[in-house]
Amino acid sequence: MDPLQRDTRQDPPAAEPEARPPGPRTEGQDHALWARFAEAATREEFCRFWLAIQCRMVADVSAGVVVLGKGDNGHFAPVAFWPDARRNLKHLAEVAERALSERHGLVVKVPAAAPGGGPERYGVAYPIQSEGRVHGVVALDIAARPEPQMQAVMQQLQWGSAWLEVLTRRREAERDAGPRERLWTVLELVAVAVSHPGFYAAATAFVTDLATRLKCDRVSLGFVRRGQAQVRAMSHSSRFEKRANLVRAIEAVMDEALDQQAVTVYPEPPGSSPLITRAHAELAGQHGAGAICSVPLRGGDKFVGVLTLERPAERPFDAATVELCEALLELAGPILEVQRREDRPLIKKAIEALRLHTERLVGPRHVALKLIAGSAVLLTLFFAVAKGEYRVSAKTVMEAAIQRAAVAPFNGYIAEAKVRAGDLVRQGDVLCTLDDRELKLERLKWLSQHEQVARQYQQAMAKRDAAQVKILTSQLDQARAQLALLDDELSRTQVVAQFDGVVVTGDLSQSLGAPVERGQTLFEVAPLESYRVVVQVDERDIDDVRIGQRGRLVLTGFPTEPLPFAVTKLTPVSTAREGRNYFRVEAKLDTSSERLRPGMEGVGKISAGRRRLIWIWTHHAIDWLRLKLWSWLP
Repeated sequence: MDPLQRDTRQDPPAAEPEARPPGPRTEGQDHALWARFAEAATREEFCRFWLAIQCRMVADVSAGVVVLGKGDNGHFAPVAFWPDARRNLKHLAEVAERALSERHGLVVKVPAAAPGGGPERYGVAYPIQSEGRVHGVVALDIAARPEPQMQAVMQQLQWGSAWLEVLTRRREAERDAGPRERLWTVLELVAVAVSHPGFYAAATAFVTDLATRLKCDRVSLGFVRRGQAQVRAMSHSSRFEKRANLVRAIEAVMDEALDQQAVTVYPEPPGSSPLITRAHAELAGQHGAGAICSVPLRGGDKFVGVLTLERPAERPFDAATVELCEALLELAGPILEVQRREDRPLIKKAIEALRLHTERLVGPRHVALKLIAGSAVLLTLFFAVAKGEYRVSAKTVMEAAIQRAAVAPFNGYIAEAKVRAGDLVRQGDVLCTLDDRELKLERLKWLSQHEQVARQYQQAMAKRDAAQVKILTSQLDQARAQLALLDDELSRTQVVAQFDGVVVTGDLSQSLGAPVERGQTLFEVAPLESYRVVVQVDERDIDDVRIGQRGRLVLTGFPTEPLPFAVTKLTPVSTAREGRNYFRVEAKLDTSSERLRPGMEGVGKISAGRRRLIWIWTHHAIDWLRLKLWSWLP
């Protein structure tokens, strides 16, 4: 059954005088009709008087109807009839349905009620649409007329439908304005809470602005402490006495809402679920608050606070205001809670964190945390009782036990370099050769001089000149000494190794022809079978090291082969390096290796006895803390 027929069977309301079929049109009637149209307060009145005006403007109209949509569900229903709703408008319903489905104006001939009965009549319908949406349709039952006049009627309906389009747009704007305005209010109040750095300033500004916007006498914000609500901010008041009767009454109201974990409104709105409002009623009776609304603030899985609003009795809290407060606390509440927690003193934060973790450890749930904590306690107890080998760890360097230098025997020049640092040599191997050309020339000179003096000596002997013989004898001795010296130097032009070993320092391959001076170190050679271990012990651990203690050394070159050693000497001289002091501790390897070379580095660990494991891992930190406390204390 179509909506027009369904409405025609209902008891129709009394028709408005202006909506009756007019007799002869008078200016007074038109003026009264337009006045009533302008003063229409509801959609139905607006459409009824608009339809009456359209039917007066169009001649020979017997009936009319306006059909508009109901919400966004796609259903349509008649909202206005002309001249009244008692007629059967089935033929207009069919025309209106076609116009709605086809979305354009229609002119349809209405079949006669009886054969040969009455003049021809037509149904004219025009859809009301805007922005591609159909909002309704207007349909008229008019007498037959020429086609130009029929087009004029359609044009009149098209122009007149603009009024209904304006009505539809106005209702949509009013319907959307409420949520938009509430959303804007929520955002502005959240901005107020965020714009202040401290909790008390932010909370006071928040409740004061909320009281102003919602026209409340007082708005209070409280947070849970030790299981009870405590007022922390009150509108239009930066300071308030916490033990005042009003504050205690407000806190009782907050506790009542927290106990029920629901929004509590007094007086209770009709149709709402019954709640206990005894504390709300007492606050309203004793302190003049006619209407009270308390909205709990949820933080995580529990309630952490309450917002209480107070109004005069003539302005109770409606559902829209309560919904606004709930949405506001969903956004601004967590912000204020975070600010409150951050504004607490450090000691309170520590106590709260300790209490929270204690509740998690001893309370229900959090099984994983309990297992981790129990395991940590057991491990701590084990390490506090169990003992292990305490070893002093330090950087270690290999040094040769014996190290000899090969020096230049005389002033000369490098002629040839046989080895360089890192080469293995055997006893008697040539390390380098010095240039002997100048020595040979010098020897030839002294040899020639020796022969010349010898001839002079023979002549003096033949003449039996004793004085001359004595002088020449001295010159011969000098020449022989110089020749002996030159022969010795010539025999040492080759610098040889004195024992089997490795060249530690020295590389003359890049200095061929360079001059050297007598006594200048050319090479340093160390034996392969004798090494000394130098452990650089930190001054924090030197007190635990004793001569004779055993240890193990792992070199960087071959970390898979630990080398045992024994401490032989403690040097009472420290060396500063990287901001710390290190003592030189010498040790001797138990066994040697062909792969060992002087200068190799690694990590050595000296066994210093058995100690508790927890002491081994914490004694450095404890010693540092003791030193800092000693330096800080007066």
